[in-house]
Amino acid sequence: MGGGGSALRVCADHRGGINWLSLSPDGQRLLTGSEDGTARLWSTADGTCCALLQGHESYVTFCQLEDEAAFTCSADCTIRKWDVLTGQCLQVFRGHTSIVNRILVADNQLFSSSYDRTARAWSVDRGQVAREFRGHRNCVLTLAYAGAPCMEEAVAGGLLVTGSTDATAKVWQVASGCCHQTLRGHTGAVLCLVLDAPGHTAFTGSTDATVRAWDILSGQQLRVFREHQGSVICLELVNRHVYSGSADRTVKCWLADTGERVRTFTAHRHSVSALKYHAGTLFTGSGDARARAFDAQSGALRRVFRGHAFVINCIQVHGQVLYTASHDGALRLWDVRGLPPPRAAAPKRSLSRLFSNKEKTLILGKIEGRRRRGRERMRRSDGITDSMDMTPPVATRSLPRVLALGSLPHQGHAPSWVGGTVPARPLGARARPLTLGSKAGMRRSQTTAVGLLVP
Repeated sequence: MGGGGSALRVCADHRGGINWLSLSPDGQRLLTGSEDGTARLWSTADGTCCALLQGHESYVTFCQLEDEAAFTCSADCTIRKWDVLTGQCLQVFRGHTSIVNRILVADNQLFSSSYDRTARAWSVDRGQVAREFRGHRNCVLTLAYAGAPCMEEAVAGGLLVTGSTDATAKVWQVASGCCHQTLRGHTGAVLCLVLDAPGHTAFTGSTDATVRAWDILSGQQLRVFREHQGSVICLELVNRHVYSGSADRTVKCWLADTGERVRTFTAHRHSVSALKYHAGTLFTGSGDARARAFDAQSGALRRVFRGHAFVINCIQVHGQVLYTASHDGALRLWDVRGLPPPRAAAPKRSLSRLFSNKEKTLILGKIEGRRRRGRERMRRSDGITDSMDMTPPVATRSLPRVLALGSLPHQGHAPSWVGGTVPARPLGARARPLTLGSKAGMRRSQTTAVGLLVP
């Protein structure tokens, strides 16, 4: 195992978990969005807080930092634009009727996805809705944009790709707002997606434990990546390789053009919640509260970064510094210089190679029996979710994080969420499991969420 890494600096100014971390294009600033309803700007040079962004009336779900402005979205149904020098709120984008989950700024447009089942395009300068994208039957979780230069003349305004808990992804013509294609094939919520815009290919990860590749122009499913044993939580596309982080505690590397799995990264004790590739190293964040550095070529573990108390929600790398943001409310800076040289990864034999089909059926049956008994032991009358590893989920008011930690469909049924609110429960010193039930205005249908309780 690789050696441990010590933190250069711990920034614990937030009073709630950090849901997202964004790095400015010039690498000079960081932006964090928190459960405490604020965002903060930080200097990457020394980790000092440059500005406190206050104004949201509920927790911040996501953020994006540009050279001249910062953008945040919140459970208060709004998006805000901020001056990066003064911290002043420049614009409030109003229109969504439920939690705004993700935002994306590109080509002087701002795109957003929401639990109101819509995505929207906004004018960055005026703060007005330019287009609404309606058609999903449930929450819109994730989105990606393929700009006009990458597209054919028929879709000259560019394409927006969205992923939803209705088990589909949709491709939208930005200029008209019309649905260009619906990508059907997943049997669970689409939690993450990445786009190879020049190749017109989208890669989606789902609670059905698969990654799928799609031609976004024709809507054709190109290939299915099957080997994960849990929800696919995060994706990274680098040099024609797709990296997928999963609730099964592994990261897998696939050839984007063929779907062949070329290596598996192990050592995580809980779900893999974040991925970042940098200069030949794959950095991961996990529900076990640790970040790890792997040699991307061999799969060898090179370093473990310990210090966080709860799940790591996001990671960034700039120069020789790793930045990790956690649900414990801390932003940590780690020195990644002097990582051990790559080591040859020991070959590992898969379950498929070790056992016959009959033996695998028997083993998986025993595993499912343990899970079933564990679920019965921990089931609560208030609708608490239960876990693949028999532990309750980490407390959070942000439904994206609950879904991101895994929602495994039963018997091929996709998760079905009804309602648009999440209970605003404060985080105490000891996190309590989130309750999703009638009190939250939500109902679950034929699905079991996989959450984490970090020791």
